[in-house]
Amino acid sequence: MIDVSAAGKVYRTPGGDFTALRDVDLRVDAGEFVAVVGRSGSGKTTLLNLLAGIDRPTSGAVRVAGTAVHELSERRLAAWRGRSVGLVFQFFQLLPTLTVAENVMLPMDFCATVPARRRRAAALALLDRVGIAEQADKLPAALSGGQQQRAAIARALANDPPVLLADEPTGNLDTATAAAVLDLFSSLTRAGKALVMVTHERDVSGYTDRVVTLADGRVLADAAVPA
Repeated sequence: MIDVSAAGKVYRTPGGDFTALRDVDLRVDAGEFVAVVGRSGSGKTTLLNLLAGIDRPTSGAVRVAGTAVHELSERRLAAWRGRSVGLVFQFFQLLPTLTVAENVMLPMDFCATVPARRRRAAALALLDRVGIAEQADKLPAALSGGQQQRAAIARALANDPPVLLADEPTGNLDTATAAAVLDLFSSLTRAGKALVMVTHERDVSGYTDRVVTLADGRVLADAAVPA
C-alpha cells in the first residue's frame, strides 16, 4: 500500500541546503498500523508530507495506493489525495463555522465521491462509527478535544481512502482519550486500512504493528511489535 524507496528531501534555504531525509526506505501493507517516532527535527513530518503528496522528494520514489506520487502534477495530486489518503492532524483542523456533520461532508463535496443526496447520511454513519453521532449538528467548539479528534478521523474517512496518515493525533489529548483514539486507529487497520502515525510518544507498541525510528533524517530502526 505504501512503498518508499531511497527517498531524500533537501530544502534550499538562504543559509544553505538542509537535508531533512536521507535514503529512506519504508513499506507499509494494507491492514498495518505503523508508528514513526523520533526527536523533533528527525524528519517525521517531512516523511508524512511526502506520503501525502504535500511535498515532493528530492530523490527516490514514493508510491502510495498504487500511484507514483512523486510523478503526479499538482492538479492530479489534489484529486489523488482526496480519494486515496485521509489526513488526521494534532490540532484537528475542523472548520469552526461548519457543524461536525458538515465538516465530515466537506471531502465528499470536493471529490464528489458520494451523491449529494446521500452525503449527510454517509457523514452520520461515519460519526456513528467513531462514536459521536449525537454531536453531528454541533459546532466543533462545543465538543471536547477527544470528540473533535474523532470528528477529524470521521472526516479523514469520508471518501473511504485506503491510507490514513496521522500527524501527532494524540498530542493534545489526555492519556485516557489518547488511548481511545489509538484503539479506534487499531480497529480501522483491522478493517484493512494502512495507517502511518507520526508521534513523539514512545509507548505506542500496545497498539501498533511496527515502530519506525527516525534520527537525523535516516531510518535508525524498523521493528515489528511482538504479538
